[in-house]
Amino acid sequence: MAVHTPSADAAHASHTSVPAQERVFSFGDSLALWFSLGVGLLVMQVGAYLRPGLSLPQAAGAIALGSLLGAGLLAWVAGIGSRHGLSSSALIGRTLGQRFAMLPVALNVVQLLGWTAFELVVMRDGTRTIVDQVFGVRGTWVPVAATLAWGGLLLVLASGRMIGLVRRFVSRAAMPLIIASLMWLTYQFGLKAWHLGFDALWARPGDGSMSLLAAVDLVVAMPVSWLPLVADYARYGRHAGATARGTWIGYAAANIWCYALGVLVISVSPGEIDMLSTLLLAQGGLIALGFILVDEVDNAYGDVHSGAVSTNFLRANWTIRRTGMTLVVLATAAALALPMHALEPFLLTLSSVFVPLFGVVIAQLAPGLPPKGDWRWGPMAVWLLGIGIFQLGTVWWPNEGSALPSLAFTLAAAGVLRWREAQLQKSC
Repeated sequence: MAVHTPSADAAHASHTSVPAQERVFSFGDSLALWFSLGVGLLVMQVGAYLRPGLSLPQAAGAIALGSLLGAGLLAWVAGIGSRHGLSSSALIGRTLGQRFAMLPVALNVVQLLGWTAFELVVMRDGTRTIVDQVFGVRGTWVPVAATLAWGGLLLVLASGRMIGLVRRFVSRAAMPLIIASLMWLTYQFGLKAWHLGFDALWARPGDGSMSLLAAVDLVVAMPVSWLPLVADYARYGRHAGATARGTWIGYAAANIWCYALGVLVISVSPGEIDMLSTLLLAQGGLIALGFILVDEVDNAYGDVHSGAVSTNFLRANWTIRRTGMTLVVLATAAALALPMHALEPFLLTLSSVFVPLFGVVIAQLAPGLPPKGDWRWGPMAVWLLGIGIFQLGTVWWPNEGSALPSLAFTLAAAGVLRWREAQLQKSC
């Protein structure tokens, strides 16, 4: 969670720039925020997908490259948001035009509602595993109670009554505990790998079911999923450069660590045991998993707050605080009703919208803000073409991934458009 920021319940409207005197995030604040948001059970679980398709050296390379690239994109948008004090929705509006931006911003609200439900499902499943392993309780009421409990905590945070306290707690007390938990789990499973013969594990080839480029695409997916949110927090950054560096270092470190830990855990685990149960079997695993599970709340809160900011862009008379509370209620209901397998494809489809969108945002806004307008047809066309390239990639070159080709196209095409606009302005 964020640290000593202006209270989210009194957040600035998404259309307006945050005044310079209210931009309080330092380099350390941004680093702590994005390290915290980068840590999660979901990241470890996705990291486990890299095995057995890749060997350990290949997985390590994909994790390092994908994390640095993805976090770099995140930091780039953070720097733009900090420089201008604008939310992600406002940046989209300046890129595509205020009226057309309503479409992607509305899709972002739906996406963030889905991601909040997804996080609640992850926390529910983690709680259910702990209750099963520790207390031997397997009643059907357990996941329902866990979902409602986590949803209730998130509702309190979204209400603004404890946000400042929790943020201070996370930055000053919980963060060291989360880092200690990751270090302990890394030590425990590193020790297992050593006993099993680390050299043999390192030399074991992958089965070829996943290409290296597809693996990089999978690693990039996690930081890229935060692109529609990052400026909602970065707009409170004091200095654009410090905000960008803190975002990049914080998120890249967390992403590399959690992906690598997921690969390590699955590499030394019996095939019939799921990851959460494997984590619990480690010495001290219950405590470590508990801290990581609690840290999962800030990911859900991040989705809720940004969803509320995006809704405020669509309906300026809807306050961010009340909208956030409404989104929590809706996400909790969705988590109770929807199974994980029904939610994941929907979210992956929506992600194909935002990868090319922020390629356009970066290319258009990095040189400076273009003039305001209701419709900006060139960037709109580039974005739509980028979505097409993303979707075609899933069919025509599935082993090479879709996110990076789509992102490269939109960065290049939107950059050319911006250069031509600049030339025309000079000539006039």
